[in-house]
Amino acid sequence: MIKYLKQYRFFLCLILISSFSFSETIVIKPSEDSYTEIQEALIFANSGDIIHLSEGLYEFEDSLSIDVDGVTLQGDGMKKTILSFKEQQSGAQGLSVTSDNVRLIDFAVEDAKGDAIKVKGVNGISFIRIRTEWTNGPDESNGAYGLYPVESKNVLIDSCVAIGASDAGIYVGQSENIIVKNSRAEFNVAGIEIENSYYADVFDNHAENNTGGILVFDLPDIPQQGGHHVRVFRNKSINNNTDNFAPEGNIVGEVPRGTGIVIQASSNVEIFDNDIGGNDTINIAIVTYPYETEDENYNPHPRAIQIHNNRFAKSGNNPDIETGDLAKFLYEISNQNMPDIFWDGIVPFKQMVFGQPESEKIILGDNGSASFLTINPIKYMLPFIDPVERDYEKYKAKITPLSPVVFDESI
Repeated sequence: MIKYLKQYRFFLCLILISSFSFSETIVIKPSEDSYTEIQEALIFANSGDIIHLSEGLYEFEDSLSIDVDGVTLQGDGMKKTILSFKEQQSGAQGLSVTSDNVRLIDFAVEDAKGDAIKVKGVNGISFIRIRTEWTNGPDESNGAYGLYPVESKNVLIDSCVAIGASDAGIYVGQSENIIVKNSRAEFNVAGIEIENSYYADVFDNHAENNTGGILVFDLPDIPQQGGHHVRVFRNKSINNNTDNFAPEGNIVGEVPRGTGIVIQASSNVEIFDNDIGGNDTINIAIVTYPYETEDENYNPHPRAIQIHNNRFAKSGNNPDIETGDLAKFLYEISNQNMPDIFWDGIVPFKQMVFGQPESEKIILGDNGSASFLTINPIKYMLPFIDPVERDYEKYKAKITPLSPVVFDESI
């Protein structure tokens, strides 16, 4: 009996061991056929495997894709391992990811034909020390997005760099549970954009030389709407004065040159402890979605926005009145005295008459000597009455901090 039990345990161990696939590291170096080597490694990888791309320049004519869960694609550094798609002939992205718990670490994607790295429909994606760049500088022919996770959960973007996107350098859309930190966005139309997403923390980032530094948007006619609970804090959004180079028809094409932070149609957004200044048009704008839509479920009005404890440097010195409708309107309505913080004042008609619910009001905390301007919509509709209100104290109230985003960064 004892002998039988020992044999049983031995065979059980063999079965258990055989049921596990051990992870391995596959090292690939630049070569004339490195595309095939990399793509085959990604196809045949097992969960837990690391595909390590050694230092060097990798030149591709086709896009790469990852569809195996738990894979890590890793290089030797964002300035050392460079994936160039300058001669790309096929594929809508440089790199596409459609599997869960993928980690992208320490490499660059340059000059993709379309988006640099697109991630769709995954649970768990980490971008760590990734650079995306279009090396010819701002150009409407550049790809739309640098880092582009959509319809995903548990998104980590840490210590990344995004340069030259004709829409957004770092973009997270229709997603949930998001952390964007320690990253830099330059010379994009939008530096960092959170769109139609729930629960996002954007902090310790540097947005400079974009058209608009940081955007929190909610748009209609998209499956996931009602973007909410976004915290933007400890960022620098400065000197974002690059001319808007978005292709015609893009919603970010409406962002005026010289914009620090824009909140459009989102709710429960907290903007605090940021350094914002040197932006030619406006430091912070809170605006309603400006177009008509047949989407009956869409709420175009920003709600429950809290702005406090930010540090402002001078802005509005050279507003984009030639190409930006918002800038032109604000320049005229403010009598050329541009504020630090602007709210368009547009609310549903019922709220114009009876006032906003307390839970939806714009709240200003201590922002030093920051100036404020809003429009009284009823006065705006009446002739010979100044609709401009600059009373900062009227909008001061108790700040109710939003909760931090928490998820397992080791995924």
